[in-house]
Parts: sequence; structure tokens; C-alpha cells
Amino acid sequence: MYICASQPCYRTVLLTIVDKHQKEEIDLSANLAEVWRVLTDKERDILRKSSQIQRFKRNELIYYEGDEPKDMMCLLNGKVKIFKEGVGGRSQIIRMIKPIQYFGYRAYFAQENYLTNASAFEVSTVCLIPMNVVTNLLNENLSLAMFFIRQLSVDLGIADERTVNLTQKHIRGRLAESLIFLKNSYGLEEDGATLSIYLGREDLANLSNMTTSNAIRTLSMFVNERIIAVDGRKIKIIDHERLRKISKLG
Repeated sequence: MYICASQPCYRTVLLTIVDKHQKEEIDLSANLAEVWRVLTDKERDILRKSSQIQRFKRNELIYYEGDEPKDMMCLLNGKVKIFKEGVGGRSQIIRMIKPIQYFGYRAYFAQENYLTNASAFEVSTVCLIPMNVVTNLLNENLSLAMFFIRQLSVDLGIADERTVNLTQKHIRGRLAESLIFLKNSYGLEEDGATLSIYLGREDLANLSNMTTSNAIRTLSMFVNERIIAVDGRKIKIIDHERLRKISKLG
């Protein structure tokens, strides 16, 4: 894959992915809008010249546990899961990344190697910005620094809440919470009921801190109770209120 940057246009800054299959232009000013707004023209030019766009295939690893963090990443399109290998090789999904969301930079600020893995859940396009460039921009731009302090703070709050929920809720509550989490993260399809992400049973179990067999059994219970409907990997939420109550009661 070859990655080239075009000259900036008026109010539009494009990076172009060129390979033998297709050509795609990415508008950084639109895709990185929250960051773009707080940068000066000079800082925007630095960001444009330093950024690279990469496309990852389904299930392709973006970074490995133990890798040295070198880039901050922003998911432009697709879906990415952050996970950690646990005892006995069982995975735990820590976070699901949605467009436009930043990831992969916490370890750099903590001055440690990655503690997790990241892989593309489906074909995904990611913008990579070298962390040394990010650090220089943060040192010069207080608004940008505050943006990422807020991002880290939000992520920490979500992590704290999920830790409590995944350790204290019963199986039904954990699965109900995961379905609501997926709905809030990725939304619903045009029918207003089907989740816009198709998870296999193992991934759903890893997200809910349970075994695959428990996930399958609990899904079947929800189907029998007409809370959801399942068609392969498609999950349709029939009774949102009951699902919310199950999650709340734990």
C-alpha cells in the first residue's frame, strides 16, 4: 500500500490512499474535526504532513500487547476492538472503538508498552499520527492538551463503571448491558431495532466476561422471553425497556 498526501485545499485537507484495488480520499478537516478546530494553520499543516492512513482487514491486528507505542490512532471508519488475553488464553474485550474515536495513546503517556491488543473487527480505516508530533503539539496548544485530558478522563470513567458491572452483575445483567453498550456505540440499522454490528458468540462472551456457552444459553433465554430476536450474527432488540431493566437490576 502506498500512502500519499495531496496539497491542502481551501478548508479541506485530504490524504489519499492509493493501492491497486481502489483510491480513496480522506478529508482530515472533517474526520478529525474536534482536534482540527483547536489547531492553528501551522499546526494543521504539521498534522497533515505527519499523518498516515492505513486500512486494516477484518481481524487484522493493529498493535500487539508488549509493542512500543509510537502512534496515536483515530478510527475513521469501521470498528476496532481493544482486548487482552487472560488466564488460559481466554480474551477479554476491554473497549470497542467507533468512528471518530482516538485510541492507542494511553501507553505512550504512561511511558510503558501496550498492555492490550487492538484488531479490526471489520475492514477499517485508521489515521496514525506519530506520538512525538502529538507531544510537540500538546506542548504548544493548551486547548489540544485539555481535549485529550477530557478524552482520557471519559475513558477512565467508562473503564471504572464496566469493571464494577462485569464483576458484580449476574450473567443476564452482563449480557443485557453489553447489548445496550453495542446499541449506544454503533446504533441501529434502518429498522430501528437491529444492532449495527454483527458479533460472533465468542466476541459477545468476551465483551460480557462470560464463557461462550453461557453467552449462547443466555441469548436463547432472551429470545424465548421475546426480548431479542437472533438471525445468525444479527441481533434485533424487541423489548428495549425489559433489556434496560435486566441490565439495571444486574
